[in-house]
Amino acid sequence: MTEKGFVEEEIDPALDLYEEIERLKVEKKAILLAHYYQEPAIQDIADFIGDSLGLSRQAAATDADIIVFAGVHFMAETAKILSPNKKVLLPDLNAGCSLADTCPADQFAPFCERYPDHLVMSYINCSAAVKALSDVICTSTNAEHLLRQIPESQPVIFAPDRNLGQWLIRQTGRDLRVWDGVCIVHETFSERKLLTLKVRYPQAFVLAHPECEEAILRHADFVGSTSAIRRFARESEGTAFIVATEEGILHQMRKDSPSKHFIPAPPESGCNCSQCPHMRLNTIEKVYTCLKHELPEIILEESIRRRALRPIERMMEMSAGVS
Repeated sequence: MTEKGFVEEEIDPALDLYEEIERLKVEKKAILLAHYYQEPAIQDIADFIGDSLGLSRQAAATDADIIVFAGVHFMAETAKILSPNKKVLLPDLNAGCSLADTCPADQFAPFCERYPDHLVMSYINCSAAVKALSDVICTSTNAEHLLRQIPESQPVIFAPDRNLGQWLIRQTGRDLRVWDGVCIVHETFSERKLLTLKVRYPQAFVLAHPECEEAILRHADFVGSTSAIRRFARESEGTAFIVATEEGILHQMRKDSPSKHFIPAPPESGCNCSQCPHMRLNTIEKVYTCLKHELPEIILEESIRRRALRPIERMMEMSAGVS
């Protein structure tokens, strides 16, 4: 991936940024995508809120000329893969992803070469270059469904998340060759503190993302993607939920069900928050300057984009009907 430009400027404190962003979106025929892990202020002005692939697919279906993706690098790359003729902007170039960063393409390529008979299944949370080395992409929603479609006689490499990979092994009984990557948020939830919360809130359901360690997942009443966690809480008759994923999702969950109680699962560290430091680099101010100057722009080499698109298209074919 390459990036084009970076702009820093002082913003007049009297400026109504919400009004200016809305004006610029209309003027430039732009849309704003916000991942669930963004700060509430960004979520509240976004045109679409959701998980990374879903957002990219929604953006591709619009007639917008510009996509501002309030998320992280790999998400903006995915939007560009699906919308090559649209300009894709990322508010902060430093908004990377700890999981994607643990699987650099120049190390993943020789790893795959050691297992030439293996099919490569990569989680959407990886770079465009890693996607281009893959046979099929998956999400946390459809990973198990896709894996069950692959014949058991076909050996599989799974990357980059080891916790999601191990969860798939437990769910399917498959013997996967798992890359050793992790998400710093989901890796640090504390089993000890979770058990304390379960004692304090005995009626609460524990909802966990499969990127969490097995020690957390074994206590979960529901394991699923961020969107699935939100849907479960909204549709459940339960009134209290302990949520083991990035706490940005709680903003939408509380809007969905204002009478329900949502408790973020705490990490082992002293702080009781579970925020992704990369996601939180994006701010309202950066969304404004990004849209105003149409920078920084995400640009992909066309050869990589086309190779990365193929495993995404294969995923879509194999996951038809899975929500």
